[in-house]
Amino acid sequence: MQQRSEETRSRIVDSAVKLFSTSGYNKASVDDICAEAGISKGAFYHHFKSKQALFLGLLDGWLQTIDNAIEASKDKTAPETFMQMTEAFPYIFKTAGEGLPMFLEFWLQASRDKKVWEASIAPYRRYHRYFTSLIKKGMEEGSFVEVDPELASRMIVSTAMGLLLQSLLDPKGANWEKVARDSTELLLHAFLKE
Repeated sequence: MQQRSEETRSRIVDSAVKLFSTSGYNKASVDDICAEAGISKGAFYHHFKSKQALFLGLLDGWLQTIDNAIEASKDKTAPETFMQMTEAFPYIFKTAGEGLPMFLEFWLQASRDKKVWEASIAPYRRYHRYFTSLIKKGMEEGSFVEVDPELASRMIVSTAMGLLLQSLLDPKGANWEKVARDSTELLLHAFLKE
């Protein structure tokens, strides 16, 4: 029973990603998602409160990978933490590349819907706080030079978002995993004490 429920949920998610990517969030209805998944509306609403809840769940699922990478490095030094995070890059770029239309839909809906904007901005703010504290930690442990941690954090998040956007718009323009790793190392070296 549990496995069947998970299979149904997975079909809903896969169908939603397909329809949101091809038709857009506004045009893809719950009826369309149910038809694509081969399920009833009752099964849809058993798993998701609304189309918007499903949409936000897709965003949360992708962000969980980033959160897992952060969690896995919490007991390391600040420089080790930076490098540990690069292990998540292959998954991040692979899933981002497969879901370009979905990411554009997240950004587009965030500009139109306050609830989606709030759900979208929350992780940016969380990552900004996280990197601010990581920079402070690096300065306290003597690994990093004195910098404005707020500004450094904004630079890190902006670099990450810029790389992600470039990889989505020009997937064959570079080896984006390598660019992300090299960028992380470049930023890290800028912070390290000689």
